[in-house]
Parts: sequence; C-alpha cells; structure tokens
Amino acid sequence: MHRIAAHHESPCQACGACCSYSQNWPRFTTEDDAALDLIPEGFVNERLSGMRCDGDRCSALSGKVGEATSCLIYAVRPEVCRTCMPGDVECAMARKRHGLPVLPVVPADAGTHTA
Repeated sequence: MHRIAAHHESPCQACGACCSYSQNWPRFTTEDDAALDLIPEGFVNERLSGMRCDGDRCSALSGKVGEATSCLIYAVRPEVCRTCMPGDVECAMARKRHGLPVLPVVPADAGTHTA
C-alpha cells in the first residue's frame, strides 16, 4: 500500500496575484501600533497607511506571480493579507486580473485532518 503525503503546498506560493492587485489593497486596518512596529519601515508606504508598492505589487512580495512567490514579511504581514484566503472573492478577482484560473474555495481546516 502506498502512503499519500498529507502535506499540501499552499496555492499562494505559486500565485502572488493578491499581492500584485492594487497599491491600495495592502492597507492597514485593525493592526495595533505594536503589530505595525514589527513591519520593517522600508516596506511601509509614505502615508503609513499600508504596504509600500512598486506599481500594484507589494514591495514585500518576492518571486514571479503565477509561478513561485513568497512574502518577505509573512510572519508580521498586515491583517488584510491574513484574511485573503485561497479561492475567496478577493483571490478570484486578483487571479482573473493576472489571467490565472480561479481556485476552488479551500476550507479553513484543510490539511488538518489525518487519515
């Protein structure tokens, strides 16, 4: 009998579309000052209202959209980044804008079940 791997790589690591959608999207909302202080200032925009972007792309995004990406500040990313989930409405909008197929909605507890 073959064992199937339980670990599934996040579709976000092969996407990054939500991080390259709009310079107004990676905005700060519910973060407190302590959380914002953890984000390196070079990644924060001049108005201190969100992430600094290069065009529509968040400055903390590394890699090529649609192929392989990662967030340089993943552990301290803003709340807006934490709430965007694979397959949700925002994800679908961003993926469509980049010509990527829309993902099915991934349940919040995906990958936590064991066989």
